[in-house]
Parts: sequence; structure tokens; C-alpha cells
Amino acid sequence: MQHWVRLYFGLPLFLRLLCTVLIFMFSFGIFIHFLEPDNFPTLLDGVWWAFVTGSTVGYGDYVPLSPFGKLTAILLILTGGGVVTFYMATLSASTVKHEQDLSEGKVAYKGKGHILLIGWNERTRQLMDMMAKYGIEDQIVLVDQTMNHFYRRLSFVHFIKGSATEEEVLTKANVQEAKVAIITADPSKHEDQSDQTVIHQIVALKGHQPNLHIIAEMLTAKQRINAERAGANTVVRSNDFMSSLFFHELFRDDPVQPFQLLLDLITEKQFHEETVKPQFIGKSAPAVVDFYLKQHSTVIGVRIDDKISFDLHDGLELGEEDRILLFTPLRH
Repeated sequence: MQHWVRLYFGLPLFLRLLCTVLIFMFSFGIFIHFLEPDNFPTLLDGVWWAFVTGSTVGYGDYVPLSPFGKLTAILLILTGGGVVTFYMATLSASTVKHEQDLSEGKVAYKGKGHILLIGWNERTRQLMDMMAKYGIEDQIVLVDQTMNHFYRRLSFVHFIKGSATEEEVLTKANVQEAKVAIITADPSKHEDQSDQTVIHQIVALKGHQPNLHIIAEMLTAKQRINAERAGANTVVRSNDFMSSLFFHELFRDDPVQPFQLLLDLITEKQFHEETVKPQFIGKSAPAVVDFYLKQHSTVIGVRIDDKISFDLHDGLELGEEDRILLFTPLRH
């Protein structure tokens, strides 16, 4: 008996209340069936009456007629009705509390194969918008310590509040089951300080999952090697990228706008790399251009012995180990 009592009180409050309601209703239903078998011919009739009466619905299809039956009904209304009301109130409060905890980043993520996104800023916001636009259903776990609550209602985003260097936060984000992590630089910090924070986050993530693929944003070129040593698979140097765009915009001699052109290109196409198809081995690079154009893809270069060439001249023959670099339509 003590074991069952301990098991009962070990259940979550929601389940304890549900069990209490069921015990009350079934007990009264069974009792009224044996007390007035003529008015409640089956156990199901008695249980039905108990649930209808205890929840104060009162259809009146089954009614106790004897004095003891009426006293039983009064006791059911006084006890069972209160239990049902308390159960519904607790259920409603728990639902509201869970919704609040979700928006405040307090609920652990239980899924797997998700994208871990560290840092809430304009770049991560636009990334989510692009995923929503193209119908990409990959689940995102957003980790950020600057927001008190996540105001956007996106079904594919789960918010965790805290620092990505803290053990508890990484456990809540279920880093062990993540497939890739993206670490963005904090624009509110000094460049060196921001890069050091990113490196600390890389080390923390690798400590949880050594095989996790990490894409890290760095602001200074001198910290790139440290980020790679820490375990970053890809280092995005945002300052170098923007400086190159500024140079092209500043010294262009024609009406082409490099920034807008590149932005339009990468929002509609994506980089792709694949091996040379057997029918093109030994052929010149231009021979594959028409083939991929018919598939709405653009050949932009070839990778030969880990060196990339953008010069697709007739004398460039493709080998079995070479790879073709493409711009392909974004996946839907």
C-alpha cells in the first residue's frame, strides 16, 4: 500500500488530479449502481451519471430516487464537483504557465536533428524569415541571453534563454542531438571581445558534441585561426565580406550595383558542389555548362586538387576526382 501511495504522489500534479477525478467518478458510479440497480441497470449507467452529475452538467437521464441515493448524489456534487473544478482550473493554469515558460526560454528542447542558432540579431532574424519564405521545416533552437522573452510565434523555433557557454543552457538546447550550430557575433561588443566570446562558445559546444558541425561568424581576421583550432568547421568573416562589397561599390565604372546583384543572387540561388558525371570525364569544362543550364543551374567554377578555378576555358579538361561548383535554385 505504501508503495502505491508513494507512486501516486510521485506523479506530476496534472496526472494526480486526473487519477483523483477518475477514482471519484468510478467509485460513485459503481456505488449508485449497486444501491439502485433498477434506476442504474449497468455499471456504465452509474459511471455516466457520476460524471454528468460531478461535472455539474446534469442531463437528468438518470436520477437516484431513494433517500440514500439522493444523499449519495449530494455528496458527489459537494466532493466530485469541487475536484473536477479544481482539475480544470489547474489544467488551464498549467497551460498558461507552460506557454509563458516557452516564450521566456525556460523549457528544455526534447527534439533531435535541429539547427542550433546562437545569438538574436538582424542576421538571425532574416535567416528565419528566409526559412519561412521557402517552406524549410528544419527545427531551430535559438539560444540568446539578451532577450527576456521571444516575441515571434514561429512553429519551427524553440527559444532557450541564457549563455551558450553555460552547461545548463546547452543541456536545455539538447546540443547532443543537434545537427549543426551557427554562432553569430555580438554587434554590441568590441570586435576582439565579440570574437573571444564566439571562440568560447565553440569550445563549449565541442565539449558537448565533438562531431557537431559549427559555422562561426568572426569579425577580425586574426582570430580566424583560433576559431578553427577551437573546432569551427566554417568561419564566416563578415567584416572582410562587407569590405570587399564596399570596394566594388566604390570603384565600379558601370551601372551594375554589386551589392544588390549579389544579394539578389544568393537569396534566389544557393551554392552547390558535385562530382563530375561519367559522361563529362575527359571533356572540357564548357561542355558541362549547357547541361546544367537546362537544369536551371549555373556552373561558376571547378575544384581541382583542392584549388578552385573560375576560368572555364576550352583547354580545361575535367577529371574523375574533380568537382563542379554550381549555383542552383534554393530548395523548397
